[in-house]
Amino acid sequence: MSKKHPIISVTGSSGAGTTTIKNTFDQIFRREGIRAASIEGDAFHRFDRAAMQAELARRSAAGDHTFSHFSIAANELSRLEQVFRDYGATGTGKTRHYVHDDAEARIYGVAPGTFTEWDDLPPSDLLFYEGLHGAVKADGIDIAGQADLKVGVVPVINVEWIQKIHRDRASRGYSTEAVTDVILRRMHAYVHVICPQFTQTDINFQRVPVVDTSNPFIARWIPTPDESLVVIRFKNPRGVDFPYLTQMIQGSWMSRANSIVVPGPRMDLAMQLILTPMLLRMFDESKRA
Repeated sequence: MSKKHPIISVTGSSGAGTTTIKNTFDQIFRREGIRAASIEGDAFHRFDRAAMQAELARRSAAGDHTFSHFSIAANELSRLEQVFRDYGATGTGKTRHYVHDDAEARIYGVAPGTFTEWDDLPPSDLLFYEGLHGAVKADGIDIAGQADLKVGVVPVINVEWIQKIHRDRASRGYSTEAVTDVILRRMHAYVHVICPQFTQTDINFQRVPVVDTSNPFIARWIPTPDESLVVIRFKNPRGVDFPYLTQMIQGSWMSRANSIVVPGPRMDLAMQLILTPMLLRMFDESKRA
């Protein structure tokens, strides 16, 4: 952690909605004139697409049906931790990009399912991470300890699965059965790697549907914001002006001493009200440092 070179880490499972949080942060960065260097969790996968398929086949043949991108061994997490350390110390570091599809291949000039070369981060005021492992603290790895602000995105699990199924079918052409197989393979690491991160995060945003999602594998629609509530939990509520937030966010209330519940359509407003002063405080401290 470094006051001079702050790091923000947004972490969540596949289909959790971390991209929505990233878009809100991007709006704040633009509005406040903050230069953010962004890195993606996918950039730190250990294997490209072909190599991952080969590794999955090898492990399955050996009786291991739990290996997935969620697993620590499937990622270069020591390297990610080092990037965080380097940035905190010097404001510099390296990253790369994992190319998901043909559209990205045209942008980056490498084949889908492969990585670009490692390259220097651009000059920036802070580092922004979005991915699966932004608050890992396990197996001698302490990524959580390097980030100054850690945000978890954790919809209730049925909603998370619905979002993943719909996304993977629409944008990646997977069948529901194929996505279900991926979910099952990831469950061990989901329990032992993904979930423990949310005790390390400073703020968690959890979307809760108010419609029936009992069988996510046949759900025809993703619950809309109007059909959802969002529970926002603060690890340390000291200094959080809850009366101001409940006054500014219509329909919100406190459910615990460290938690506020807001209507789904007002999630973006809540993030703006909560995250903007935190970012400005970090930015001011970095300039003074």
